[in-house]
Amino acid sequence: MKVEIERDVKLSPEESVIMELHSFYNIINIISGELQILEMLAGENGDLKECVDLCFSIKRGMRNKSSVLEQSKAMEGNIHFIRNSLQEFFRKHPGLENEPDALESRTNLDSVMNILKVRADEIVTRLETPDRWEDHDLSRLLQNFLDVFTAIEKNSKGRYRFVYNLARQGPGDYFIHLNFESFQGERINMPPVFQDVMRDLVANARKYTDPGGKVLAGLYDDGKVIYFTVEDSGCGIPESELQRVVDFGFRGSNVREKRTMGGGFGLTKAYMMTRRYGGRMWVDSEEGHGTRITIYLPRAEA
Repeated sequence: MKVEIERDVKLSPEESVIMELHSFYNIINIISGELQILEMLAGENGDLKECVDLCFSIKRGMRNKSSVLEQSKAMEGNIHFIRNSLQEFFRKHPGLENEPDALESRTNLDSVMNILKVRADEIVTRLETPDRWEDHDLSRLLQNFLDVFTAIEKNSKGRYRFVYNLARQGPGDYFIHLNFESFQGERINMPPVFQDVMRDLVANARKYTDPGGKVLAGLYDDGKVIYFTVEDSGCGIPESELQRVVDFGFRGSNVREKRTMGGGFGLTKAYMMTRRYGGRMWVDSEEGHGTRITIYLPRAEA
């Protein structure tokens, strides 16, 4: 069933910050989790405790706009501290250099921290100039998505992989298809936050689709309207809950027992951003048969 979302969603100032940063929080959770895995492999001796505490401190500190901006600007230094601590950790525990689980965690940390730096820079830009639109290179935009999938795959610890050619999809693989086009050729002008929304919706589609399924996403700018659609072959949404999926923290009754790193804010953020820029959003879903989300965003010049 396809419905246009027209719900009036109100958030407290703290909920607004949490919603804005939920994907950022997820990355911090992954980093702290991998650090704790390394500590356990080394015998839980507390060598990385300062790094784990730093992760929790970063999350606690992001409760209002000024503290978020301060934390984001300090992120490069925090990442440098964690990387140096990891180097010292592996020097102190040379036996872990060839331990598969330790190597996997280290590789995952390298990948995720690269993404963390990008997210922190994006947050600073958004907060300092919240309503501006800017040019994005479509090739770079696409690569950003591929980098996210690479990090998600590494974090899965071999449970699944992503393929981009349908002929290569195995029973435990996700087939991913991304297509980004613009009337400007290799450029698209859009609010910086829209890239974050796109990533959240694609990641959400994967999260609620079992391995072996498909996630398709398309971005198209015709000069007047920016269209974004993401479709999955996942668990779908109960018909009676379609309007509620944009409520803060809401998760469908058919997925509440599913363990995820998220808090149910992705669709809230997508909807609030869409309304902020005068756009429209539709959800087309059937329980057990997947979901299709479409956003129309009028261009700033229109």
